[in-house]
Amino acid sequence: MADLSAVARTFFPRGKILDIRPHGSGNVNDTFLVTVWPEQSALSQESTVESHFILQRLNTEVFQRPELVMANLGTVTRHVRRRLEREPLSRGRRFELPRVLLTPEGRDHVYDADDNFWRALTFIERAETFDIIRDQEHGRETGRALGLFHRLLADLPGPQLANTLPGFHVTPGYLRFYDETLAARKAPPLPEVAYCLRFVAERRAWAGLLEGAKDQGKLKERVIHGDPKVNNVMLEVDTGRAVALVDLDTVKPGLVQYDIGDCLRSCCNPLGEETEDWEEVRFEPDLANAILAGYLPWARDFLTASDYAYLYDSIRLLAFELGLRFFTDYLAGNVYFKARRQEHNLVRALVQFKLTESIEAQAGAIRTIIRDLA
Repeated sequence: MADLSAVARTFFPRGKILDIRPHGSGNVNDTFLVTVWPEQSALSQESTVESHFILQRLNTEVFQRPELVMANLGTVTRHVRRRLEREPLSRGRRFELPRVLLTPEGRDHVYDADDNFWRALTFIERAETFDIIRDQEHGRETGRALGLFHRLLADLPGPQLANTLPGFHVTPGYLRFYDETLAARKAPPLPEVAYCLRFVAERRAWAGLLEGAKDQGKLKERVIHGDPKVNNVMLEVDTGRAVALVDLDTVKPGLVQYDIGDCLRSCCNPLGEETEDWEEVRFEPDLANAILAGYLPWARDFLTASDYAYLYDSIRLLAFELGLRFFTDYLAGNVYFKARRQEHNLVRALVQFKLTESIEAQAGAIRTIIRDLA
């Protein structure tokens, strides 16, 4: 790892850096919280004194065009800020996205001596994240944050954004990569592996459902977050209200069904993605009801009848898709997702596959929730 103090000083050359420590629980990038001496803050680019900022090393194995990630980030945050200034869509409530911080030379990133790509972002103060939904009100606020995000970006043409992750959330592509990986490597003779192999084989026929609907013109691309899981929604410490949506590296043109399905997949599993008790994983319909009750009032202006028709399928498919990605990465030797041990991504896959089973078992109840809230 690079000299973190030296990298931080490129974004904060005039003040004093007090502390740098790991921050968050992301599976892809390396993220650090930098504490600075506020009276001499070099971060006052908008006349705002700040005592912290985020320093992040982008994983360029994943984001192979990091300059396009930064361009998307700038486009989206500027658009949202203009919308909020022009229209009181947040209804008097605080809502913000992280801003890009520039070096004194005006650069939005720097490379260190080892050719690592670093950037700095504003830190959302007085807010916190959770890896598991605490209660229905937390779920409602999470849905509200995603709905407001989609609403604010509904008039931003998708072509203004680069596709920074070609194939992201295109389930048939993940299935092809799975087949290639399985053909190149012998699967370990574990009962959990055998379960996963059967699980994928039984469900591969509907992997292209959403992409097929898009190709047929039933669904259209819009600007999406790409990764709106529970710990990317920040709640204000004092009020518990959602005040920010973070981790915008995956913002790109896509189907809103990907975002809605991923959000519910993440939030409606009370045991969380990292549980070891994968056999006990379940999908909680009451949380789904709360999230959609928070989301849909913001989305009714742009969702179509076809969008609603595919909401259940998106929840089921996104849980399956993430399980497939975890399982493929386990078979490939844990090359994409950070893993603390050899079987970590296998267990993560089992969690998502059990969640998929629970979603399928409660299809009627989930469809009823969607119909009643539409």
